[in-house]
Amino acid sequence: MDLYVPIIVLGVLALVFAAGSVAMASLTGPKRWNRARLDAYECGIEPTPQPVGGGRFPIKYYLTAMLFIVFDIEIIFLYPWAVAFNHMGIFGLVEMVLFIVTVLVAYAYIWRRGGLEWD
Repeated sequence: MDLYVPIIVLGVLALVFAAGSVAMASLTGPKRWNRARLDAYECGIEPTPQPVGGGRFPIKYYLTAMLFIVFDIEIIFLYPWAVAFNHMGIFGLVEMVLFIVTVLVAYAYIWRRGGLEWD
């Protein structure tokens, strides 16, 4: 349990800092509300009206999100595998090859659907 104490302390410190920042901003920030402040902000462009149902998003948004998630998860699994590679032997190698093949299937799907073509 002694090994986890620094991690827990860091988590608590981050939580206190985040909550304290939000609380201080709400207490000390200006409270002047007007129509322009309550309006949506789209990079200096006047907001366009949206349909009642919220409108449809192109598949490109979802493919970009999938691409990010796939490669993010891949990196999360590759670092510990690389550190413990000597201890796992051939079993670890086979498991990582299967994982990489799975990731490549997702990559091929995104590539085929045009997720890597930026207009």
